[in-house]
This record gives sequence, structure tokens and C-alpha cells, in this order.
Amino acid sequence: MKRLLSALAAAGLLLTGSPALAAPVDGGQSEGQVDGALSPKQPGPAGRIPIKPAPATQVWSTRALSSQPGQNAPARLRLDIEALTPRVVTADTESVTVTGKVVNIGDRPLFDLELRLERGKPLESEDAVRRALREPTDAEWIQPWFTPIVEELGENESKPFTLTVPVRGTGNTALQIDQPGIYPILANINGRPQDGGRARLVALSTLLPVLGVPGGSPLGAPANPAKITLLWPLVDRPRMVSGGLEPVLADDELAGSLTLGGRLYGLLMAYESALDGPLGPAVCLAVDPDLLRTVSAMAKGYQVRGQGAGKGSGAAELWLSRLKLLAGGRCVVALPDADADLVALSRARLTDLSALAGKGVDVVRQVLDVQAQPGLAWPEDGVVDEQTLADLTAQGVTSLVVDQSAVAGTPGTAPVRLEAGGKPVTAVRIDDMVSDALRGGPNQATAGITTPAESRPVSVQNALAALVYRTAFQAEGRHLVITPPRRWNAPTGEVDTFLQTTKSLVGTGFATPVGLPTLLGATPPEQRAALSYPVESGAREVSPAVTAEVSSTWQQLQQLFGAMAQQDAQSTKPNDLVEPLRLNLLRAVSGSWRGNESGARTTLATGREQLDGLRGQVTVSEPNGPILLASGDSPIPVTIRNRLDVRVTVRILVEDTPGIVVEQQPDVVLPARGDRQLTVPVEVLRSGRFPVHVRLTTPDGVELGERARLEVSSSAYGTITIVITALAGALLVLLSARRIYRRARAAKAAAAVPSPAGSPEQPEAVTPERSSAS
Repeated sequence: MKRLLSALAAAGLLLTGSPALAAPVDGGQSEGQVDGALSPKQPGPAGRIPIKPAPATQVWSTRALSSQPGQNAPARLRLDIEALTPRVVTADTESVTVTGKVVNIGDRPLFDLELRLERGKPLESEDAVRRALREPTDAEWIQPWFTPIVEELGENESKPFTLTVPVRGTGNTALQIDQPGIYPILANINGRPQDGGRARLVALSTLLPVLGVPGGSPLGAPANPAKITLLWPLVDRPRMVSGGLEPVLADDELAGSLTLGGRLYGLLMAYESALDGPLGPAVCLAVDPDLLRTVSAMAKGYQVRGQGAGKGSGAAELWLSRLKLLAGGRCVVALPDADADLVALSRARLTDLSALAGKGVDVVRQVLDVQAQPGLAWPEDGVVDEQTLADLTAQGVTSLVVDQSAVAGTPGTAPVRLEAGGKPVTAVRIDDMVSDALRGGPNQATAGITTPAESRPVSVQNALAALVYRTAFQAEGRHLVITPPRRWNAPTGEVDTFLQTTKSLVGTGFATPVGLPTLLGATPPEQRAALSYPVESGAREVSPAVTAEVSSTWQQLQQLFGAMAQQDAQSTKPNDLVEPLRLNLLRAVSGSWRGNESGARTTLATGREQLDGLRGQVTVSEPNGPILLASGDSPIPVTIRNRLDVRVTVRILVEDTPGIVVEQQPDVVLPARGDRQLTVPVEVLRSGRFPVHVRLTTPDGVELGERARLEVSSSAYGTITIVITALAGALLVLLSARRIYRRARAAKAAAAVPSPAGSPEQPEAVTPERSSAS
């Protein structure tokens, strides 16, 4: 079974094309004409079809091609190449063999299908190789005869084939390669769809490295071979939901990845293979601490959210035991915990989370019992900006693994020296040509089990060509640091092919192994460089909207942590409750979520849900009935419950209620797993029945639990009401006394006035009442 998977994955070519529906130029056939059924035939007049071949530099997978520029005609044919032998031509190579099958994926029969393998001129410069890696280059310099595959292929039918082409020769049956070099080659299938003209149906372009040809002088090893260093990543995306005695994972895909045929299983076996042989001293393992934490938890038994018990405990235990055995005494690099996006954290000023990401070396030491390279960081994409570098150096980072684009414009390939706040930082540069070719274009989704039917296999053929060019044609003692993609999803056969070729180059003297510790050295390099942060890297960062929400949640979590205290020396520590939540927030800014905001938000939602769960453990209990107040200054009784295993300092807040004045109370310390009955002094301003809402917060204002609704009933007047009534009564008495006083005074004044003597007529006496009225 293993041999079958390797054979199916060896080249993994799946390309689709579409036919030209117009008649060929000059009435001839587009690129070849077949009279017989089983033998190569000489091509007739060429009517060139303007179709762009699909590049193997991206992925060896299906890709629709249009027969005319700007058209999107339906795909007709798929080419599945199961084997390309050899992957590197040497002096012992007599021929190149392509094995695979063609599949009719269109809606009509196809006729007279035939294949030929073409080649272009050798690439003579690094710029030419880079251009060929980015997009297909001209591979039609030598065009052997076509070989028939099948006369008729119905809908959904397939036909296997094997094509063998001599390397040397002068006739129209050979590739006519007579000297070493890097050659573009093109797998080209012609045919005729029903009701259509003859056309190229499928085309695939890749590079074929040639170190020697039969009968010729093989390329000798250089006097100053390249110094090769290989960083081997073991990384996954975050899957842990919660830890503890019974950890919970978001899904059980990791179980399949850790078993035979799985992605991480294959990468671990490849790592073991890389250590065996001449390449061993150059290999350094780069591992995500969160992956180690997750697999270690799985090995002890775990649950899958919404699915029950997980099925990968045994596989996790075996995988981890094997990794621990292989990593002992070897070079190990701890990636940022959860492979966090360091630049995104720095931009959001989440320096505490960034520092947490840097503590992954402790996890590596605890799980694998090895010491990871101290003070070393390998950021996502291999690039950082100035602020991130300053944050990292403040955390004790003294060396970086960076992409060549991070120090653009700096000549050479050796490590360089960066400066951050007056502190030197050693930067080891990754060879972008080989590593980018291994990446194969856009990152592919990581699947639990890698098979040709379930994933899009990434090709390493062009990476092999780039590696051969670096070591055999451009050695010059250059440093060659190679890093496969973080979450490499290449089939086992492709991974093995890459490692075996690299070993062969080292074994034959084209390269010499150099360990990463040697590159880092004891002192910073003399050559200085300035950071360069590519625009495209900024566009790939974890979304600022996500980091803003992470920042808000992190602040609440830290404030809640500040309100906690350990009950006693034997009790739970507050950090034990909060640390899992911190890790979940770190997982929300994992580099695996670049370009996948929904994945980041799902992980963030888990962290926020757990924070809400902690806050909900401290609550105000609602009484079963209304609270009766005997007097206007009777306090309101309140019962507070703490279900956390730590002490919590809380603040009781009574929301504004008409008719009640609340006095601010000092903060209260709740015992772990305990209740407290308290009284809140209030001043009742009126009688009646009304609701009172009580809630709890930390001293910093973080909400705890749900607010409680208390029904308060009071028949007593409050102090203010009594005072107002008393003042009103006193004022009434004063006003009455004033009126009586004025009347008495007026009457007295009237009596004291004498009547005029001899007056013939006495005026009417003024009564006191009238005098008062006047």
C-alpha cells in the first residue's frame, strides 16, 4: 500500500485544458498527424494553437486552460501523470519515461489522442530560472514525434499510457539533450473533440535538471560547494478548545494526520530519513509548541467537541514517542507558540501575547526533553518590520530566520547583522528560489490524510531544478538555507524524492552540510543589513479587525486575573485558570489563519466563550420573594456566590432606581467556592414596591455574572420625606404666627389714636378687623 501511494504521488500531475473549436490554420493539423495507432509519427504542418501551458511550478493538479486568449471554454481532458523517471538526469540516464493516464472529463467523445514530450533551450542565468519558476517558459525548441494514446475516448473514460523518450539522439524521437543544464520540458497532448477541430487539449510545463548525458562528460563537483542547511517544519493549525484532565479538540482531523498515510506522520518519517546519511548534520527540526501541547494532551485521552471521545490517542502517543526519540540531541527550533503572527501582534500592541508566543521553548523542553535554540525566532513568511524586531529583542531574541526579501538589496547569502535599539541581531537568510518553488504557489489546505484523491499534491520537481541549479551550476560556496512550507502537504513520494535528491547532491560533493547553530555563530556577523517589509506580506497578516477584538478580550481577561488571588498554598493558582484562555487568544492570531478570517474568528469565539464562562462563576443570587424594608434606612440584603477555585475581589453596584439612594460600598473579597451574605445600605425616598437591579464587577470594571433583579417593598417613609414634612409643618406654624402677630399689632395701634374735641360728627370707629384688612 505504501508503494502504491508513493507511485501515485511521485509526480501528481493533474492538468486540464480545453480544445480549440475552430478549424486549424491552413487546413492542417495543429501539431501532429497520426496514421497508425501504436507508433510515433512525423508531425505535419503546424497550426499553432494559442494556449498557455499550465506550470508545474505552482501545483501538479487540475487546472482549466482556454484554447483562445480570454475564453473560458469547458475542460475536455485531464492528464494524470503518476511517474516521471528520472527526476534528475545523469550520465547513466538513457531515457525519460512518463507514466500516467488521460481522463475524458468533457461532455463529448475525444478522438486521436496523442502525446509528446518537448523541451526548450537550457536556462543559462538565475533570472531565467526564476522566470521559469514563476510561469511556463518556451519548451518547444525540440519537438519529437507524437505517440498515439487512444483512437477514441468516451465521456468519463480513461486510458493509461507510458511514454519513453531517449535523452540523446538526432532524430525526431529524442529530446536531443547533449550537455548538462536546466531544461524546460512540456507534456503536450493533442486530440480532436467531436464536432471540433484538432487542437492541443492539455499541456503541462516543468523543469528537468540534467547533470550529465550518456556518452558525455558529467558535471563535476565544484571546488567550493554550496553550504546547505535544512529546516524541517512540523506545524499544524490550532485545534485545541480546552485543556485540563479531559482536553477538548475542535475536530478529530489531527488523529488521521498522525497515523500511517497522514501528513504529519509522513513528515516525521521523512525527518527520520533526512537524519540518516550525509544530510543529517544539516537538518534542524522546527516545531510548533502548540502542536506538541495538543498531541501530548491527545495521548492521554481527549474529547472532540460535539462528537464524544476522540480516536487518535494511540496514534498520538506513538507519534510523540517517535518524535521525542528522533529529536534527542538534535537541533530543534521552537516556532512562536501556535505559530502566532508576530507582526500582527506587534501592530495591535499586544506585546504580552507576543511574549507568550515566545515561551514556546519551555513547551519544547517539557514535551520533547530537549533544549531548543535559545533566543531564536522564525516569524511567519520569514519577514518582520522594525517595531516587531524591537519587540522581539526586548523579549530576549538575538537571532532570526528570515526570507531573503526581509533584507532586500543585501548582497550575498551568508547571515547578516541587524540592529534593534542598539542590540545586534543575527539574521539567517532563507534561499527564496528553492523554498518558494517547494511552496508551489498559493498555500494549499492542510488535510488530515494526504492522498491524490483528497488533496492537491504539491510538486517538488521545479524545486529540484532550482536546487540543482544552486548547487551544480552556481555553487560559489553560497549558503543555501532551505525551508519547506510551514504546513507542507506534499505527498510522501514527493517528499522522499526531494530528500533523496538532496542527499545525493551532498553525497557527490555538490553541497556540504552545515548545521543551523554553526550559521548562528557565537558572535554577530560583520555584514550589516536593513529590514525590508514587503507590501504583499502586510496584506497577508491576520486581519486588524480580529486583532482589535483579541486586544479587547485580552484586556478583560487580564483585569479579571488581577481580581483573583490564591486561597492558600494548596489551592488553585489564578494563573491555572487564566492561562488556557490566554493560549486560546494566541491561537486566534495564528499564522495559519492568514487569509482565513473566519477560522480566526471561530477560534476567538472559543476564547471569548470561555472568558464568559469564568465571569459567570461569580453571581448575585436572586431571592425567591420580595424584600420587605421595615424602615426608610433599612439595608438591602444581598447573597453573592463564587464558584471559582480562587478568591475574587468584587464591587457591588446597584443601578439607579427612582426612590432609592445607594451608598457606595468598599470592594468585597469572596472566598473560593464560597458564598457571602452582605447588606447594601440604602435610603428609601418613597413607599411602595419597585425593582432594584444589582450587578457585580471587578475593581477594574469587568462584568461578573448576570445582573440580579430584586423586588423591594417598603411602607416606611424615608428620612428625607420626614424632614420635608417636618419642615413644611414648621413653616405653616411660622406663617400662622406671623399673621396673628400683625393683626394684634394693628389693633393696638388703632386703639392708641385719640378722637378730635368738639367735632360735630364722630367718624365711625375703625375695628381691628378692618384695620388688619387694610
